[in-house]
Amino acid sequence: MSNKIALAVHGGAWGIPDELVEACRAGVQQALERGWAVLEKGGTALDACEQATVELENVPVFDAGVGSHLNRDGRVQLDAIVMDGATLKSGAVAAVERLRNPVQVARLVLERSDHMLLVGAGAEQFAVEHGLSLCNPSELVIARETERWYQERASSPAPLASPSAGQAEGGSGGSGTMGTVGAVALDAHGNLAASTSTGGTAGKFPGRVGDSPLVGCGGYADNLTGAVSATGAGEAIMKVVLSKAACDLLACGSDPQAAAEKAVALLQERTQGRGGLLIVDRKARVGAAFSTARMAYAFRTTDSDPTVHV
Repeated sequence: MSNKIALAVHGGAWGIPDELVEACRAGVQQALERGWAVLEKGGTALDACEQATVELENVPVFDAGVGSHLNRDGRVQLDAIVMDGATLKSGAVAAVERLRNPVQVARLVLERSDHMLLVGAGAEQFAVEHGLSLCNPSELVIARETERWYQERASSPAPLASPSAGQAEGGSGGSGTMGTVGAVALDAHGNLAASTSTGGTAGKFPGRVGDSPLVGCGGYADNLTGAVSATGAGEAIMKVVLSKAACDLLACGSDPQAAAEKAVALLQERTQGRGGLLIVDRKARVGAAFSTARMAYAFRTTDSDPTVHV
């Protein structure tokens, strides 16, 4: 059993406006505390990642769970993944509309299914059959995103359906595309895990699935190298399989910080896409890099005190 543990969480790499900095800071700090409490008690890396990500999904300032961006038709469609570094098995869901915490269902897919990715109504049916309750889609919609949707509709020639206006709860104001959330962890048993959750891009085509629930793109974990959670331009991240690319850099001898920086540089050079990622390696070292204006993230290890960046 390893004596060292580590956890890193993020609320996305994006152009975080000044007025949302403190809300993002508080969100990632709370997620770190929730996940660290799991590790500190000898819990698994999977449990820590799931609990940290649930916390992030519940904070409306982030683009995951409640408060996510609306698609072209004015609906929230969510994606999430969890991956176990010991087995290389992942569980993921995509394009779900009635799951308040999709990362929980992704965990169920990992542990109680032979499959690795379920989508839409099938993923929601799987959740119900395994004891989870569905929410009303309107519960995921907040005033900030409804307002954004109407602004985009006014400037778009494409006809759009009306969102769940009037049923949405208020949220934090601010402009810019918000960020995907995620977590990476190393537990005391030496096992690594990663999780990522998102509402995707604002105004996306219905049914669009980005990088977040795809193995090696939005997240990856391998006990031989490290665990990665990525955020940013989904179609660009998919082109370079960003999270797996970062793990491959670890395998080639890069330390986590160097691997993170090289992976983000690769994303920029090959796709002109922007984004960020977090890495925890099997030695409990952390790496973080991003090419956007800001990234909200926090980490803690056996060898370092809690650290929060926005």
